[in-house]
Amino acid sequence: METSGWMEQAEGHILHTYNRYPVMLERGEGVYLYDTEGKKYLDFAAGIAVQALGYGNQAYNNALKEQIDRLLHTSNLYYNPPIIEAAEKLCAASGMERVFFTNSGTEAIEGAIKAAKKYAYEKDGRTDHEIIAMEHSFHGRSLGALAVTGNANYRAPFEPLPGIVKFAEYNNLESVVSQINEKTCAVILETIQGEGGIYPATEEFLMGIKQICQERDILLILDEIQCGMGRTGFMFAWQEYGIKPDIMTCAKALGCGVPVGAFLMTDQVAAASLKPGDHGTTYGGNPFVGAAVSKVLDIFQEQKITEHVREISAYLEEQLETLKEKYAYITIRRGKGLMQGLELRSDLSAGEISTKALEEGLILITAGSHVLRMVPPLIIKREHVDEMVEILKKIFDSVSNEKK
Repeated sequence: METSGWMEQAEGHILHTYNRYPVMLERGEGVYLYDTEGKKYLDFAAGIAVQALGYGNQAYNNALKEQIDRLLHTSNLYYNPPIIEAAEKLCAASGMERVFFTNSGTEAIEGAIKAAKKYAYEKDGRTDHEIIAMEHSFHGRSLGALAVTGNANYRAPFEPLPGIVKFAEYNNLESVVSQINEKTCAVILETIQGEGGIYPATEEFLMGIKQICQERDILLILDEIQCGMGRTGFMFAWQEYGIKPDIMTCAKALGCGVPVGAFLMTDQVAAASLKPGDHGTTYGGNPFVGAAVSKVLDIFQEQKITEHVREISAYLEEQLETLKEKYAYITIRRGKGLMQGLELRSDLSAGEISTKALEEGLILITAGSHVLRMVPPLIIKREHVDEMVEILKKIFDSVSNEKK
C-alpha cells in the first residue's frame, strides 16, 4: 500500500486526537529514522525523549527477544525475576527506596498523587488535602494528571477535575509559600518544565521548596518523566541540585520504546502511604517491561551514558549559542544537557520551523508556540550536532529571505 493509502486508512479508523505530520516512519538505525519512501531523517526528538539509546541497539533488542521467548506476562499476583532486577537497579540509580511500575508517565503521576494523599490521610484522617502545582506545567492527560497540569486550555473541557489544586509561579519561591496552609499535602513540579517551554528549576527555588517541605512534613513530588534517565547528564535532573524528593515519577526513556513508567518514594513515605488494596495494575511491572528496564539501566552504566551526555551537551549548547548570535529570530536558549529549547521571536512560529526542518530531513518538536525543543537520543555525536545546525542555518536563511 502507498503512503497516502496508509494515511487515509489511519484517518478512517484512529481517533483524531493528533494532527500528525504527513510522514510514514518505517524503521530506525542509530540516530536516524527512515520513512516508507526511503527518506532519511536525523532524529532530534527521540519519540519525545523516549529513544535514549537510539534505534537498533542489539543488546537491548536481544534482551527483549529472549524475554518474549521466556515469559511475557503473569500479573502482579506473583513474583517475576526481571522486574525485581529492574526495581533494584532503578532504586540504586535514583537513590530512592521503593518503586511501583506503571504503563505510562501519566499513570506514574496518578500513583504519586494517590501516595501523597494517602500519606496525609494516614496522619490526620482528613480528605480535604490540597496539592500545589506549577503554572505552565504538564503532567499528563488523565484526569488526575490534568488536575495538576498548569495549562487552563488543557483543563477547561474536563472540569471539575479531582482534588483541590492550587497553582504557583515556577521559580518563584514566595509564590509557592503563599499557597501553603495546614491542608497542603504535596508540592508537585517538573525539575525542568518541558511542554511549558524548557525551563529548568533554579537552585534557589528547588532547594527552598525542599526545605519548606521538610519543615512542614509536606511531600515534594518531582516529575522526571521527560528530564530524567540521563537527559541532563545526571541519571535524574534533581541529583545535580543535591536534594532528594519524597516521591519521583519517571517514564519515557525508562523503557526506551517499551511502554513503562514508575513512581518511586522513600521508605518513610512507603511505610505511611499505599497499602495492599490501595493501588494496582494488571500490566505494570510484567516480565517483558522488567527485562527492558533492566537492560536499559545496564547499558546506561556500561556505555557511561551520563558522562557522554555531559560531554556532548556542552558542544550542543555552544553551537546553539552560536546560532542564537547569528539569527535575530532566536531570542533565548534554555535547558540542561540534551534537553534544550530555542525560543523564537513572537512573529515566528516554532511549528513553521519544525515543518521546514522535517522537509529537510530533521525531526524537531516544539514546546508551545515559539520554542523549538531538542531532546535527541543520548548517543548523538558531534557530527550529528553539526548536521542539525547546518539544517537550521539553511532554514533560518530561507526565512530571512522570505521576510525581506
